[in-house]
This record gives sequence, C-alpha cells and structure tokens, in this order.
Amino acid sequence: MKDFSESPIIDIINLQRKVEIDIPAYRSFIEEVFKTVNEVAGRRASVAFVSSNRIKDLNQLFRGKAIATDVLSFPHEADDFDPDKEFLGDIIISAEQALRQARENGLNLEMEIKQLILHGILHLSGYDHESDTGEMTTRELELRDDLRIEA
Repeated sequence: MKDFSESPIIDIINLQRKVEIDIPAYRSFIEEVFKTVNEVAGRRASVAFVSSNRIKDLNQLFRGKAIATDVLSFPHEADDFDPDKEFLGDIIISAEQALRQARENGLNLEMEIKQLILHGILHLSGYDHESDTGEMTTRELELRDDLRIEA
C-alpha cells in the first residue's frame, strides 16, 4: 500500500448560483474527513456543487433515474476501490436539494452538506448502501459522531 501521509489536495467548485456555499468551511471539513476516515486517509477527491437540474441530468445519464438526487459519487476508477490510488474521484452535490433536505430535517445547510460530503466519500472508498447489509450506514453513523456532524 502506498503512503498518502501528506495533506490531501481537495478541489471544490461551485457551479450553481441559487444557494450560497462557504467553500473555505467545506474545504476545512473535507481535510478533516480525509484525516479521520482511515479508508481514505491522505488521498484526495473533488467536490462540485451543482443545480438540481444538473444533478437530475447526471442521475439520468449515469443511473437511469430521471430525478434530482442530493449527492452522486463518481469513482476515478470504474473498478472496485483501490487502496493504492491517490485520487478517489468526484462528489457532486445538488446545493438546492441539500437546502430543501436541511429544511425538511430541521438542520442547517452546513450540517446537511457535511452529511452529503461524508456519504459521497464513503461511496468513493468502496461502500455501497444499496448492496451491503448495513455496513455503510453503520460506518457513516460512527463517523458522524467522530466528525461532530449533527443529524
């Protein structure tokens, strides 16, 4: 296994205009995640904030589901998680959907987005709640506590 002990490089881009996004706050959070989550320690990924229309298009194109979702994860390698790869992939978040869900769940937007980022990172590290028997959910709840993400 390669040594990824250097601080991760996180690319964050805001490609939407409807919801204000505090990029520096999320950059700090993502750096903390990459130091805390041993499955991804020292690696890197990118995060893009998009509109609901854009994520709906991506969801249709890549998953065959014509609905807006909250987060999509695109591993750099199409194969299973490779512990020797430095770049994990891309996380796409609908800022509008995140805001809608935050309101529905009585959360602030920051906490909702942190949950979505963590969820996406777990997908990039090989977890899949659609096919496992609860491992991803268990790990995500543990990490929410570790990272002080209020649900």
